[in-house]
Amino acid sequence: MLHYNFTRMFKARGVERPYSLMIKAGIGSDLATRMKKNQVRILRMETLEKVCLLLHCTPNDVMEWTPDGNETEEKDQPLNRLRRTQNKVIDITRSLNSLPLEKLEEIGKYIEGQVNGGGESD
Repeated sequence: MLHYNFTRMFKARGVERPYSLMIKAGIGSDLATRMKKNQVRILRMETLEKVCLLLHCTPNDVMEWTPDGNETEEKDQPLNRLRRTQNKVIDITRSLNSLPLEKLEEIGKYIEGQVNGGGESD
């Protein structure tokens, strides 16, 4: 079954108050609540686009596929790309806050290289 998992992107982007972010972006309170709780079943394409622009992601980043048991296990099934093998959601902000400054500087250089040129910087 396909479903949305917004928590994954909220955590990856360091969004501590997803409801507030969605409200500020013009999303209604009912939908913002359901997004925060990953209880969205239907989402208009315009809203999905707004969320993807806001979180700098693609629809594939907020969607997941979990076979319901009726599907045959096919290795080449394209929906397998939407399976999340790791249940743990990475909380990037918390992870970064626990690193020593030296490691943060290394990560900062790496990120800068990725953003500016697609490769590692010196």
